[in-house]
Amino acid sequence: MTASALKSLALRRKLVLGSRSPRRVQLLAELGVEFRQLVSELNEIRLPGEDPFRYAVRLAEDKAVDVSRRCRPDEIVIGGDTIVVLDGIILEKPLDREEAIQTLLRLSGKQHIVCTALALADGTGVLCSGAEMTSVRFQRVTLEQISRYVDSGEPMDKAGAYGIQGMGAFLVDSIEGNLDNVVGLPRALLNSLAEKAQHLV
Repeated sequence: MTASALKSLALRRKLVLGSRSPRRVQLLAELGVEFRQLVSELNEIRLPGEDPFRYAVRLAEDKAVDVSRRCRPDEIVIGGDTIVVLDGIILEKPLDREEAIQTLLRLSGKQHIVCTALALADGTGVLCSGAEMTSVRFQRVTLEQISRYVDSGEPMDKAGAYGIQGMGAFLVDSIEGNLDNVVGLPRALLNSLAEKAQHLV
């Protein structure tokens, strides 16, 4: 994709990626815009009864605002959050090996939703935000296959305990929607938000 709106915004304001994710860094770099990376220190806590997808959007907004407080007035921050939802339940990043194994066993042979939310913010607050969803169906996988995968270490920093762009690709049977959304940076959504932000800055 050309990401024309994002490139136009980057000519007017400097971009900051408010994320530690190397996958988001790579996907943003591939769009050919200049940016710097600054990690949010926000605690990710879901509010009681909060809708999973609203939770993702709120976190993206909160991360973008958190990073913007450490930025210059001419900078715009891109905040993001990715969640995996199975039967209405959020499957967070695993805390340990056993939790990673149990998460992947739950996903085996089933369809789940990956939602990535993005937000743009500057010193004035949130400029705009949105979310994209992709449906992912897993192959049926054995405990032995899952254990070997978890022992690779790849699942430990990822929502849903897998990385579709890495060794975890073997888990996936099919997807409906954009792959880059599952990786963590839906670029069409980002370009759309950039277009909105241009009218606000």
